[in-house]
Amino acid sequence: MTESGLNVTLTIRLLMHGKEVGSIIGKINVLLSLKFKGESSTKKGETVKKMREESGARINISEGNCPERIVTITGPTDAIFKAFAMIAFKFEEDIDNSMTNSTATSKPPVTLRLVVPASQCGSLIGKGGSKIKEIRESTGAQVQVAGDMLPNSTERAVTISGMPDAIIQCVKQICVVMLESPPKGATIPYRPKPASAPVIFAGGQAYTIQGQYAIPHPDLTKLHQLAMQHTPFTPLGQTTPGFPGLDANNPASTHELAIPNDLIGCIIGRQGSKINEIRQMSGAQIKIANAAEGSTERQITITGSPANISLAQYLINARLTSEVSGMGPL
Repeated sequence: MTESGLNVTLTIRLLMHGKEVGSIIGKINVLLSLKFKGESSTKKGETVKKMREESGARINISEGNCPERIVTITGPTDAIFKAFAMIAFKFEEDIDNSMTNSTATSKPPVTLRLVVPASQCGSLIGKGGSKIKEIRESTGAQVQVAGDMLPNSTERAVTISGMPDAIIQCVKQICVVMLESPPKGATIPYRPKPASAPVIFAGGQAYTIQGQYAIPHPDLTKLHQLAMQHTPFTPLGQTTPGFPGLDANNPASTHELAIPNDLIGCIIGRQGSKINEIRQMSGAQIKIANAAEGSTERQITITGSPANISLAQYLINARLTSEVSGMGPL
């Protein structure tokens, strides 16, 4: 199939972190037709007009206070490729800017995550992995199809990474596969789960922050009391976790989370202040792995009783929420 023979209307879904979404809305203002909500500024109105004139692509960003958002790109395939090119080059620009004051010697690749119906993933992988191997070799991009479906959906994440040109060629080939092998049966789309509301503890009570008000949260208060009952705060730097007061019915367990590199700072805080606060409030031991070269995520390991772990997860989500919503309404 030639590229011109591909010029039909198609919808592609991308999974992005809050800061990636902010980057696109803030800076890509030439070729994309974005849907701004609640924006009355003349400048932004003119930008949207310009985007619509320059490209047939429509880009909608899912609502909700979530660390992750779904970006839906719809339009003729040539407009979709143009949109992907702009996104890929913008992300490369972000990487270049982030490396200005960095000591890293090698430049990480641009990474995009597509959300694809699981019923189409077989065609994308091909018999014995032949199709995905062909796409990797002909484009130079890395392509990974997740083994598991995204939560509460029948979709899988397809991660593409490489130089912008390689990513654009890769997206073109994926579009060909998707057009030749339509989804089978009904698709349950993935919807990112909203993160929890920010929370504070005062006088042994837990409160969630809603707007300018602190609302008492009895369930979290109980969880906090339970966590404190089981595990005193483990000092920073203690290598062997000690969990006094735990009985055989409530052994220490471990839970792992992966947090995007660009959001890890809001969890650590200045000189570790936020992560220490989360350790103290939850009673859990929390370790953050060093950044692996080329990886876009950092691993967080939480150890403690179920109550410690639940509370630590809640507090980490609360930090992510305040960071993402701090970008303002999108």
